[in-house]
Amino acid sequence: MSEPLRIVSLLPSATEIAVALGLQDNLVGRSHECDFPSAVKALPVCTSTKLEKGLSSQAIEDRVKAIVEKGLSVYDVDAALLKSLRPDVILTQAQCAVCAVTPADLEEALATWVGAPPVLVSLAPDDLADVFGDLHRVAVAAGVPERAPEAVARMKAGLGALPAAPRARPKMLAVEWMEPLMVAGNWVPELITAAGADPLLADPGMHSHWIEFGSIAAADPEIIALMPCGYQLAQTLPEARALLAQPRWQGLRAVRDGRVFAVDGHHLFNRPGPRLVESAEVLACLIHTPDAVPERLHPFIARL
Repeated sequence: MSEPLRIVSLLPSATEIAVALGLQDNLVGRSHECDFPSAVKALPVCTSTKLEKGLSSQAIEDRVKAIVEKGLSVYDVDAALLKSLRPDVILTQAQCAVCAVTPADLEEALATWVGAPPVLVSLAPDDLADVFGDLHRVAVAAGVPERAPEAVARMKAGLGALPAAPRARPKMLAVEWMEPLMVAGNWVPELITAAGADPLLADPGMHSHWIEFGSIAAADPEIIALMPCGYQLAQTLPEARALLAQPRWQGLRAVRDGRVFAVDGHHLFNRPGPRLVESAEVLACLIHTPDAVPERLHPFIARL
């Protein structure tokens, strides 16, 4: 009998995709950010970041620029550990060199590999259709292509079960970075639409992009969701409150009406995998029931 396929996931969303495909027992290593489901925390950690803890969003932006200008990566890969785990498949991403380990970060480890190199599956989704496609790609690489359709169907059913949109759909702005300002793109506009609002200043599949405050003021959103990439809710709150305290933000309709929310980007919105359904449920709460958030979603939402 052949040994079970061995998978190392260096991307939180890929880890969650593997679990959704019934491959949790095949995981033998993870990135420093893979933390869901909680059982994966026991796996060996194959990566680390050069970013110090506790930095503000502006300080992170400055630090990343300094690292990239030197031609370096934001991440380190423990090549010796990675080789010792003998993975058949390595899951990573090629969308953003700042967000997670990329194939370029693995070049040194793979260049000196002894024996057959692992299959490298690099994910780079732009929209929900790409996310569904990634479930299929991981399933094929793991030798279980028949599991992908059911996993995709579960996601589509979850999105389809969201509350019906109100007759007058509110305008919602999703902010992916606060200093400097960045609008959340890619799959987030689709989540906003599915939840019952109209996304502002970003289209489905469009990459997240920097923006001037003047464009936000001109759009005058009715609801604002702050979801900084890589930030858990507790990290977001201090900067979010400081942002809204600025006089220029006080004139926005969403701020005046008390419809500005911090949400957990790190665990939900920034992970293009199965829990995008839960991300859409969070947005639906902001739109339909901001005063009656289900208990299971409390850890991911704070009204400002």
